[in-house]
Parts: sequence; structure tokens; C-alpha cells
Amino acid sequence: MEKKPDEARNDVFWDELYHREKIMRIAVNTRLLLKGKLEGIGWFTYETLKRITKAHPEHEFIFIFDRKPDPSFIFSDNVKAVVAHPQARHPILWYLFFEFGVYRVLRKYKPDVFLSPDGWLSLRSKVKSVAVIHDLNFEAHPEFLPAHIAKYYQRFFPRFSRKATRIATVSEYTRKDLHERYAIPLSKTDVVYNGANTLFKPLSDAEIRNVRNEFSDGAPYFLFVGLIHPRKNLENQIRAFDAFKKASKSDMKFLIVGAKHWWSTGLTDILDTTKFREDIIFLGRKDMESLVRIYGGAHALMYVSYFEGFGIPIVEAFHAEIPIITSATSSMPEICGDAGITVNPDSIVEITAAMEKITADNELRNHLIEKGRNQREKFSWDKTADALWETIEKAVIADR
Repeated sequence: MEKKPDEARNDVFWDELYHREKIMRIAVNTRLLLKGKLEGIGWFTYETLKRITKAHPEHEFIFIFDRKPDPSFIFSDNVKAVVAHPQARHPILWYLFFEFGVYRVLRKYKPDVFLSPDGWLSLRSKVKSVAVIHDLNFEAHPEFLPAHIAKYYQRFFPRFSRKATRIATVSEYTRKDLHERYAIPLSKTDVVYNGANTLFKPLSDAEIRNVRNEFSDGAPYFLFVGLIHPRKNLENQIRAFDAFKKASKSDMKFLIVGAKHWWSTGLTDILDTTKFREDIIFLGRKDMESLVRIYGGAHALMYVSYFEGFGIPIVEAFHAEIPIITSATSSMPEICGDAGITVNPDSIVEITAAMEKITADNELRNHLIEKGRNQREKFSWDKTADALWETIEKAVIADR
């Protein structure tokens, strides 16, 4: 199809600028920048690219979308948005998007490097690449995904990992997991921790009362934030809450914030049989302003997942200055450090005991909050963007 004159002039402008100034051209997979639908990897993409593009105005960035982008994602004048087809909506289209749509864009613009914040690469392309691999949950727990999707990931992510010039992981745990499962050299990978939104903060006593009146009938509450998905282990957390309520006679509630991604029959059965169903409140997705208030009003965060590549809610809780109960598995002990109570996610007894401790022992609660203030200093989106940029630079100069 013939280009409009304005589009042709724009392409000529970028090509001339590239050759005249010797700028670096960086293509980026931005398919997860979706207005109003940013999840974990989408937030990573948003927070890092917003900083990197503004911090490096001398370089050109080609953002590759699979649909018309929202203008708010074009962060600065050095960003050019390109739409590749088809839209990446299921496994067959994933393959076509990267092996044909993305491939054509890379062949046309000839970037110095291709950055993929979700780890997917075009295997046909010879362009140097940086893959951000957040976790290998599909290897550790394939049962938590539809079988055809788990198999697709298991087939392609070893190939993406080998193809990448360099890999960034969001935890040391994932870095070692790649090494052990796929034999990826540790020298090829960099740990680039996630950050957390600094809007999260502690609330005053009056603010806490207002939040609790609005969301939990005035009662204190445990809080879970995340997708409602079998990997998040909500079933055992609800069982533990049920046991806690029976033993403590507390008026505590359990607030669950997140979209119903994969609702299981097991979760329905547990909710139907628990004695304290009316004390378990599903709030669905909440906007950032509400989420900040809900965090700040919580008695403690419950984040007892089976598996996480990082666990951003842990760091959000550090900023809200509430204590944390999380899992002693995968990356969660690494991110939480000694600033929370870690438990076996399969043990109802351990989860219940942690709830009882964090409710009955104010000294422990305050100690964990203070530890969280220290631990949160390790994580910020500014540090994430700087570390990811270093990985990009390493990829560009590789094999020169």
C-alpha cells in the first residue's frame, strides 16, 4: 500500500537523523501498553520506557504496538509508534505477530537492538535483542495455565532465552531458574528489580477509619491484591482466614482486590462452605487512588502465592507501611527479606498462625514495618530503568 506523503517524509526524517547524528535506534515490543489494562509486565514496560526515553533524548525509539496506541504512551519526541499485525491475542497470532509483523518492522528500521519487556522475540530476526524474562511459572506450575498456552511457553521461551543477546530478570531467583532449567549462562543475565509506585504511603488514624468505613464496614482487614488466579493460592488463604476467625473471634475482614482472571470451581466451593463468607469482600479492580487508600487502611497484606517472579504488592506494602505475610517460595523471600512473615503456601496451619501473630503482637507488627522501610530502598522504578538501560548498552556492544 502506498504511503501518505506525511508518513514518507517522517520516515526520511528519522533515517537522515539516524545517519547524521549517529544516534542509537532501539526498537521495543510495546504490545502490553494498553490503556486502562496495565498489569504486572505492562506496568514494568510503562514505568521503564517512560524514564528511559526521556533520559536519553539523543536516541530514537521505535515502539511496536499490535493496535493503534493511546497517545499517552508516546512519552517523548524521540518515540516513533509503529503498528504491526496481526493483533497478538492467542498462540497462533502471537507467533504471526512476532515472526512476521515484528520481523518486518525490524527489517525495515534496522535498529541497533530490539528490547522486549515481556521476553518474546522474533526468532527470524538477526537484530541484537534484550529479553526481559519475569518468571518461568509455566515450567514450575503448568497446571495453572490452559494446557495449550503452557505448552506454547515451554516450547518458545527456551528458544527466546538462547536467541537473546542479553537477558534481564526481575529477581535473582528467576536468573538462577533460567540457568538451571535452560542452561543460560549467568554471565548473559542481569537482575533488574521491579519498582513500585511511590503514591503508596501510610495513612493517618482518621484516614484509616474513613477507608475502613468505606470498604470494610469499619472493621480492620487483611488485604490481598492481584489477579484472582489459581497460582495466587487464594483458596488456602481463605481457608486460613476461616480458621483464624474461628480461633480469634475477631471482627477482621478479608478484602480481595483484583480482576477475576481464572475463577476456579475450588474457590467457589470454599466460599460456599466457609462460615465467614460475609467477611470476605471482593472489590474487583480498583483505580490507583482507591488502591493507595485501601493499602494504607489494611491491617496486613496477604500475599501467599505458590510462585512469583517478583511480587510488586510486597513493595507496595512496604511503602504503605503495613506488615506482610508471604510465601517462603520462589522469589518472595528475596523481595521481602526479613520485613515480613514467610510461610509454606501449602500449610493452612502456618498461614493461620501468621495471621494470629501479626494481629496479637503489636511489637512484631511495628518491627516488620520498620524493616519494610529499609527493604523498600532496594526497589524503585528509577533504579529499574537505569539497570535496564545498562543491559541494553551491554547488548549493543556485544561481539563488536
